Formats: sequence, structure tokens, C-alpha cells
Amino acid sequence: MGRLNLGKLNLGKLNPAILAILMLGAFPLASGVPARAAEPGRFQLSDDFEAGRFSEAGGLFYKENAEQARGMVRFQSEVVRNGRMALELSVEPSCKVTGTGCSERAEVWERVEQLAPYDQPLWYAFSMRLGDPIPREMHRLVMAQWKREIIPGADGDYSPFLALRLSRGRLIATVVGDEVRYAKKGVEPRASGCLPGESPANAPDDHRQVRATVAIEGGLGVAHAEAEGCALDLRVTERGGAWPKADSGWVDFVFMVKPDPAGQGVIEIAANGQWIATVEGAIGHRGAGLDKTQYFKFGPYRAHRPDRWVIYYDDFKRSSRCMDVAAAPLCNAIRAATGRS
Repeated sequence: MGRLNLGKLNLGKLNPAILAILMLGAFPLASGVPARAAEPGRFQLSDDFEAGRFSEAGGLFYKENAEQARGMVRFQSEVVRNGRMALELSVEPSCKVTGTGCSERAEVWERVEQLAPYDQPLWYAFSMRLGDPIPREMHRLVMAQWKREIIPGADGDYSPFLALRLSRGRLIATVVGDEVRYAKKGVEPRASGCLPGESPANAPDDHRQVRATVAIEGGLGVAHAEAEGCALDLRVTERGGAWPKADSGWVDFVFMVKPDPAGQGVIEIAANGQWIATVEGAIGHRGAGLDKTQYFKFGPYRAHRPDRWVIYYDDFKRSSRCMDVAAAPLCNAIRAATGRS
């Protein structure tokens, strides 16, 4: 078909719709049309807390229950990472004594309708700053945790499969699995420590859960020196980034989580734009009473202490795609080395 000669047509008398079709035929699209933009990620949530309340787009809420009775949530402008507002979460003593199993919390949760399937890979980003004074003793102190949903009424005490904790004043990340094999150090073939590919861990608890330290100030050598034994089915690859100190101010965290207790689980850890570690193996749980979804919550969670504990959070994001929550250089580095994006 030859090119239309628009010069011989009375364009003013043509129907606008017909004219549009003729114009498209007369001036075909150039061959160098830009490629279609990448598909947006799924399961997206985002809240910068600028509204002074939890936004609909963030999918977050502060859970009201007995353990959180002495917790407090405050949208404030004195300590912020970006913009005008950030979230302050604090907890005061509510348990009568230590060691009773009582917990003190001020945690923000993902709403039930926003939960993703347990095997869905998800990228998370958030900024966190610990308030003063920073606890320095060995204690149960958790600032963020990822867990598998439990069926209501089920009997089970499952630890988070990934948690951000404080230990002796140091930030640490821990990974847990109930299908992880454990071996004690000090006897052959681990007389001098864990074998290559094994992670520093403590002995299984009453629910067969093995907890491994996967990131710590000073590197995994520190964790190996302190741990009782080794997690045989959790492998940590250190990526060269500097794990932050607890008193370093605002820290911009990025995590990718894909639990799989059968052995194909993956977690990526980054802080302040630096790639810290990759964790692979039998991550998470498949014991009795577990549901089919995963969830994230953040805020101070501790065994009883006699003082107030304050943590600040800002710029929460979640997506199935790295680029939706983190800067391109970090995402590109992870994708180039692992194929995960």
C-alpha cells in the first residue's frame, strides 16, 4: 500500500477519528521506539509517615493488646531521616519481674489483608535509629522481625525466621529454621570451629529451632568465636559491606526475604547502600499450626527491663522488586551476582 497524500484531502471536513487514523498511517512510528518500562513490583507498600498517621498505602497499624499496653506510638518531627516526620516507638516497663516469659512491646504490624504468601520473595526497606541510652547487656532486644503466620488457636512458639536484634550493645541479624541440622564445636571434625559453609549458631531450643547469627559488627568471625556450635544448613556469604554500629545514628536497611525450610530459602541483607551478606538454606518453619502467609513487624520488643526504650523509624517500603525499595546501584550489584531483582 502506498503512502497517503494528505495534501489532496480536505482535512477540515474529515471526522476527527478518521483524521487521527490517517495521520498515524502517514507518519509511521520510528523504528527506535523505546522499550516498554519494566513491570511494577507486586505487594507494594510504602509509608514515609509524613501524614502524621499510618497511610493507606503503607498497610501498617499499631496493634493494641496486653503486651503493648505500656507501648507508645508517636508521629514526631524532632528526630527524622527524611522529610518532616518520622515514627517514634517506645516501651516502658510492664512486666513485674524478669524471666517469667512476659514481654514488653511497641510494635507496628502489616495489616492482615496485606500479607503475602510464605514462599513469596519480598524486598523491604526502612530507616531506623536507636534512641539513647542504647542497652548494652545481653538481653532479649528485638527491633524488627519477619515471621510465618500461625493458625489462630494453634499451639506453637515460633521465633522469627529473620530478626534484627541488639546483643551487648551491637546490632546483629539472626536467621532461624526448624529443619536446620546443628553440630557442637570442640569435637572433630569441628574441634577448631565450624566447617566452611556453616554458620555460627546456638543449640536447638525445645521446638527444634536453630538460630544463627548472619550479620554482626566486626564480621562473622566475631559470631563464630562466641557461638556454641554450627548451623549446617544455613550458609552465609559475606559481600564486603560494613555492618553498622548501634550508635551510628540513622541506618538505611534493605532486606530481601524468601523463606523455605526445605533448603532453598534466601535472604539478602544491605545497610546504608552497602551489600552485607547473602544467607541461603533451610530458612524458616514448617512445624504444626503454621499458616500460609508471612508477616513483618517492627518496633521495640524485649523481656522485662526497668527503663524506657525508644526507637525511631522512617521511610518504610515493601515490594516484590528491588528497584521499588532500594537504589539502582545496590539492586544492580545484587542482580549481577545472583540474578535476583
